[in-house]
Amino acid sequence: MGNCLALEISCDQVLNHACGCLFGDQNYILMMEGNLEALENTMQELEAKRDDLLRRVVLEEDKGLQRLAQVQGWFSRVETVGSQVNDLLEARSAQTRRLCLCGYCSKNLISGCDYGKKLAKKLNEVQGLLSRGVFELVAAKGPAPKVEEKHIQTSVGLDTIVESTWNHLMSDGRRSLGLYGMGGVGKTTLLTRINNKFLQVMSGFDIVIWVVVSKDLQNEVIQEQILVRLGLDKECKQKTEKERAAYIYNNLNRKKFVLLLDDLWSKVDLNKIGVPPPTQENGSKILLTTRSIEVCKDMEVDETMEVKCLSPDDAWDLFQKIVGDQTLLKSHQEITALARKVVEKCCGLPLALNVIGKAMACKDTIQEWEHAIHVLNSSSSHRFPGIEVNLFSVLKFSYDSLKDEKVKSCFLYCSLFPEDFQIEKEELIEYWICEGFIDGNGDEDVAANYYQGHDIIGTLIRAHLLMHGDFSNNVKMHDVIREMALWIASSDFGKQKETLCVKTGVQLRHVPNDINWKIMRRMSLVSNKIVEISCRSFNCPNLSTLLLQKNKLVNISGEFFRFMPALVVLDLSENESLSCLPEEISNLGSLQYLNLSSTMIKWLPVGLKELTKLINLNLEYTNQLQSLVGISTILPNLQVLKLLCSRVCVDDRLIEELQLLNQLKISTVTVDDARILESIQEVKQLSSTIRGLCLNNMSAHVVRLNTVALGGLHRFIILDFKISEIKIDCCKSKESNAGISPMCTSSQGFKHLSIVQTFELEGPMDFTWLLFAQNLTYLSVRESLSIEEIINREKAISITNVHPDIVVPFGKLETLDVSLIAELKGICWNLPALRTTLKNFTTIDCPKLSLSY
Repeated sequence: MGNCLALEISCDQVLNHACGCLFGDQNYILMMEGNLEALENTMQELEAKRDDLLRRVVLEEDKGLQRLAQVQGWFSRVETVGSQVNDLLEARSAQTRRLCLCGYCSKNLISGCDYGKKLAKKLNEVQGLLSRGVFELVAAKGPAPKVEEKHIQTSVGLDTIVESTWNHLMSDGRRSLGLYGMGGVGKTTLLTRINNKFLQVMSGFDIVIWVVVSKDLQNEVIQEQILVRLGLDKECKQKTEKERAAYIYNNLNRKKFVLLLDDLWSKVDLNKIGVPPPTQENGSKILLTTRSIEVCKDMEVDETMEVKCLSPDDAWDLFQKIVGDQTLLKSHQEITALARKVVEKCCGLPLALNVIGKAMACKDTIQEWEHAIHVLNSSSSHRFPGIEVNLFSVLKFSYDSLKDEKVKSCFLYCSLFPEDFQIEKEELIEYWICEGFIDGNGDEDVAANYYQGHDIIGTLIRAHLLMHGDFSNNVKMHDVIREMALWIASSDFGKQKETLCVKTGVQLRHVPNDINWKIMRRMSLVSNKIVEISCRSFNCPNLSTLLLQKNKLVNISGEFFRFMPALVVLDLSENESLSCLPEEISNLGSLQYLNLSSTMIKWLPVGLKELTKLINLNLEYTNQLQSLVGISTILPNLQVLKLLCSRVCVDDRLIEELQLLNQLKISTVTVDDARILESIQEVKQLSSTIRGLCLNNMSAHVVRLNTVALGGLHRFIILDFKISEIKIDCCKSKESNAGISPMCTSSQGFKHLSIVQTFELEGPMDFTWLLFAQNLTYLSVRESLSIEEIINREKAISITNVHPDIVVPFGKLETLDVSLIAELKGICWNLPALRTTLKNFTTIDCPKLSLSY
């Protein structure tokens, strides 16, 4: 009886189920095919909406914003439902084959009914996701890191004052502390040590804010640095000074903060900036550095501390480290005694010890050291008001030690840039070439000129007249060295007498009228707020360099260019609203260098065809530029043409145009077609010039990069890219197997490739091909949906077996950014070794990443 009862219930269930499917409100079997088609179409719409939304999100994230949790949740639900829909669609053929009675029924009634019901339910879910995928706001500012670590050079004799400064600052009753001392004494180094100490001991503080004040900077620039640190800079871009102050105050008033103000030259009204006063109740602190104790008093700090020069023993220790034992101990025995006299002339000033020490590091005869002492003694007779000038007299010894007059000119040229400015090496060298500091002509190998420029930069760095920048492709100047350079350039020192106008970062809104244009040789108005250059003409018969980058230029009058017959360098880059140039630019008959990168320029003026001496044209990041048709006719003498990340992509016609540029030696290009990329690599005349390559919005199964054809590649950018694999060919032969040509037993690789940036790359599972870039210093991989690891160990072993000259990955990497990569699990197997070279490491939204990989 029990068994019969069970069978009876089972039959009832089947009958009810069948009736529900066939005669209920919805016949799931009858609706199956219609729902399948609707589900497929709706899912395609959902994926398209996801892709559009993702692009919006990425654009916001590039501005430093963080995607909203509700947006990320929507993305996750789309990914989950997409997988479920795929499963349903895979069962499609099996279920539809079972349909019978004109689609009213299925040969497997229960299975068909269940499938149809799941189909209808999933269709409703996909439609719901589609309707909910509308977001007015997709990203917002995320929390700023509490402390930003800063790179610090090796210091001597600062340990005691670091501890003393820390203890004074952290004292319960103290709210502000002022550090004062002469330029070059090590105040910034000390402040950096304090900043980095907060990485280990936050002591309950919410945020540490570093602000460089400098001599020329005003309230607006100080506010901007604070707003960037707080993540409020975009919101306050169009606000008034008073409105920005309110934003800063409202934000900091809720925080226990530390404000580090470096290099104050005069009193700063923190109330106008928006910084709430530190009190016993809020526990906030302010630490500032300045050259004057009077500034400390004006800032009404609770306590002041003098940063003094090094003691004789510490000064000698530092000097020994810089000069080296080879010179001091292994040369003539009297050199040590003479070296101590040189150290005395430096008066314990770290900057002077560094600069003079570098100048003397290769001097191994008594006569050279005696000469140095004589020069330092005689220079002290040049007494001018102010301690800085006396310091300049000492530091000038290192400048005088530069044997080549052109190297001296290169050094003085660096003073045209603002304080603390990151100067790009390649651009600096190009300025020097066009100014004639580096010898060269149209028939000479242009690459040799760049090598000479890098050699000069190395010479200046070794002399401590230039410093390494934050990235390997940048340099910068110590502010005291910059002041010395301006002092030398404006003083009467024989052949090096220069006539400069340097007004950088001083919020100028107009080109200055209070200068003698007739005698001006070089002018720098970098980082100001000049919107328009009016119709007034300036008679500038001697002006050779005009730097106007990083302004707000919208319009330039043609009259402005009428009387500049000697101008060879014109830099208008990073004027983001500049969309056109006047035809009168044709009057610049001597112009050799024109930089229009990061502008909104749409068309090149016809007047450019008159600029027969123009050899260097930079159009990178010009996303409104329409065409370069006829470039070979307009500018036949171009040696350098840069189109990286420009709207103008290389096509068959442009390949022909570029081949007609017989003098072209250096180029950067953007490519959006895999076939064109192959064509470029087959044209040696063109491929050999490429220093920068951007692959933009390209879809292909495989992309091949030839290390021979692209041997000069320095920078490689991938944007919005859909491929299965990047394969490397390391020989001239086109045949390749598994990404490596079987004919190759060794590989030159991409010897010069130092920067690789990828963004929104779909397809590859890893970047193991980067083993062929052994000199890589900067790597950014963002929004690459399929990447699971950067370097795959098994693939790497197979490569190194064929190419024994390839060693461990990333041996020189300084900056690594891996962000928004959902599947990323690991970087590479030698991560501990990698950490010893990295200066900057950023990872955002990589939930599966293991740093113990």
